[in-house]
Amino acid sequence: MAKRGGFPGGMPGNMNNLMKQAQKMQKQMEEATKELEEKEITAAAGGGAVEVTVSGKKEVVKVKLAPEVVDPEDIEMLEDLIMAATNEALRQLEEYSQQSMSKITGGLGGLGGGFPF
Repeated sequence: MAKRGGFPGGMPGNMNNLMKQAQKMQKQMEEATKELEEKEITAAAGGGAVEVTVSGKKEVVKVKLAPEVVDPEDIEMLEDLIMAATNEALRQLEEYSQQSMSKITGGLGGLGGGFPF
């Protein structure tokens, strides 16, 4: 006949440790998120003719243009360079964010990843 109630193998102690680890991880993730929001990433396009800086909040905070890239006869090229620099800055920001969170989660690959529940 099976035992009723309780957790076999000392599960309450393990559960308590798991909860402490989860709380610690949550605090670390909150700190990393705050740090990320304060981070700024700059990327360039056109050999440095266009630079775009984005914040960790995914907002463009600065655009720098070299005078020679401002050609009224070729606005389309300038638009493309701004778009390319912005997309690269956002890509770098996403990569930085993933690396920061991976350090905290140990590469779990998302919420609950690696756990049997």
